[in-house]
Amino acid sequence: MNLARYCLTRAGADPGKTALEVVGPGGELLEVHTFEAITQSVLSVAGGLAAAGLQAGDRVLLRIGHSSDFPLLFFGAIAAGFVPVPTSALLTALETEAILKDCGASMVLHDGKTTLPVSTNVPFLGPEGIDGLKRSAPADFADTGSDDPAFLIYTSGTSGSPKGVLHAHRAAAARAPMYRGWYGISSADRLLHAGAFNWTYTLGVGLMDPWANGATSIVYDGPRDPEIWPLVLEASQASLFAAVPSLYRRILKYGEVSRDAFPALRHGLTAGEALSAALYNDWKERSGRELYEALGMSEISTYLSSGPDVPVKPGSPGKPQAGRKVAILEEDPTADPELAAAEKTGLLAIHRDEPGLMLGYWNRPEETAAAFKGDWFQTGDRARRDEDGYYWYEGRCDDLMNAFGYRVAPEEVERVLAADPQVLEVAVTSVAARAGVSLITAFVVPRDRHSFDADRLAAHAMSALADYKRPKDYRVVDQLPRTPSGKVRRKALGNDGN
Repeated sequence: MNLARYCLTRAGADPGKTALEVVGPGGELLEVHTFEAITQSVLSVAGGLAAAGLQAGDRVLLRIGHSSDFPLLFFGAIAAGFVPVPTSALLTALETEAILKDCGASMVLHDGKTTLPVSTNVPFLGPEGIDGLKRSAPADFADTGSDDPAFLIYTSGTSGSPKGVLHAHRAAAARAPMYRGWYGISSADRLLHAGAFNWTYTLGVGLMDPWANGATSIVYDGPRDPEIWPLVLEASQASLFAAVPSLYRRILKYGEVSRDAFPALRHGLTAGEALSAALYNDWKERSGRELYEALGMSEISTYLSSGPDVPVKPGSPGKPQAGRKVAILEEDPTADPELAAAEKTGLLAIHRDEPGLMLGYWNRPEETAAAFKGDWFQTGDRARRDEDGYYWYEGRCDDLMNAFGYRVAPEEVERVLAADPQVLEVAVTSVAARAGVSLITAFVVPRDRHSFDADRLAAHAMSALADYKRPKDYRVVDQLPRTPSGKVRRKALGNDGN
């Protein structure tokens, strides 16, 4: 089992068929790559990396923006038996440095545009080096095993330090329940994904799954103004569209959406944030199309969804996909992990035998073990199941925030803000701005209330945090609410309007 081989050869697509299109603001074609060309480029990258002296299992840090080079390098590393570490182009040098040190990468591939870590103790290959990789003599797909490491994704940890989620080569094939359970995808489809390549949502939904089904992946390269998307959908003739709920909301607000718009679109797909019943109903009424939600996470991808075979219940992410072992566990940590009864809120969990489940957290065996309760992996989400088998999301068990589909640990943001000399104490949480929209908000106890400068604190955050992690609002408070044991009660700050 080799993940790259599975994605590129499973469907046995016509080698001359288009695998990847890159389109511009008006939907104009910027790049076209056939399955044959993509496969040859991936194997050339594999050959070039092997010739550079990398050993099986070595990590390769990717600092590549939103370009077609990203999938070539990602799948090329996997094809050769190496482990790519995709990172957001929005990360700062400090954030990237932390990931580089933690993953122990043997090489950094960068496009000359993204911010780089300060370390120079590993080889850096820039644009010229990447061009050289793509011209290398092609290798064969490495003879990797299904449980061998394939790729490493970093996500926010509950401690506030990003942690690596290590996936095996079996992860791609384990996504098969989504094909009917969420997409209803076929080789005739053209799937447009609105996210950046480095996001697990895009890597899976935008690349792995379309290619594994012989479908065409469409990637947009241009301004991100919401009114542009209806034009791109129509011009690209996308039959499936994947985005986070907040983008659908903005498209409805600023774009031209009607039942006559983008006629090729069969239905929309959404994940990364909870889809409200109001937004679902608005999209369906305005566009005349279904919008199918899925619930997942970096550790397993999606496992609950609605789809062509699972009618939508507005407000619910749907039912477990065929073959998925999903359960609601009792919340009492001292109790046996008995299954909660219907309509009873508990811990959402996945059985450890699920093939899509991660291998573990990188170099964190204790944290990996702690994530399990008996045979069940605890997702960190709370949910309930109704009598019809639909699951209903009831929030996180911890303080992790959701920023446009990215999970953000408040501790990471708080550490950065607390380093500013004008801050005495700070707590960060998400606060509802309006229905379905929450903003990361910093509650600051300043050393001197009269001289406190929120703009200066925001500038400090800008230097150390990716945009999606930065607070969008700063509030001055006299003190932070705490439990009797002294722990900050972030949820109280978010709810009481301080």
